[in-house]
Amino acid sequence: MRGTCHCGAVELEVALSDGFATARRCDCSFCRRRGAIVVSAPLSGVQILRGADNLTLYQWGTRTARHWFCKTCGIYTHHQRRSNPNEYGINLAILAGVNPRDLGEVPSADGVNHPADAVRAPLKGA
Repeated sequence: MRGTCHCGAVELEVALSDGFATARRCDCSFCRRRGAIVVSAPLSGVQILRGADNLTLYQWGTRTARHWFCKTCGIYTHHQRRSNPNEYGINLAILAGVNPRDLGEVPSADGVNHPADAVRAPLKGA
């Protein structure tokens, strides 16, 4: 599938892992504000056809997740996941011919309580 940012400066070719079956929202502090529905693709399933130099990277916190945006129009295109660094989350709305509203209700992932943030209790007697 092809996808573009709003202004067309960035164009991607995307091979999704499991079509739209992986569609979800996240409620972490960043995704809540961004509001995008994402679908999964393996790292090898995303090719930037045009505009790699027009993408800007945003990271915070653990700096594991890597979020890319078009420098011109500001549209979030994709990110390398913190939960699985071998996958990209693709902004469903950038994909040609796809209207996110057509999906109906989309499940949410619990990004507030990320497994990597769990504080482990010290071992007794340690």
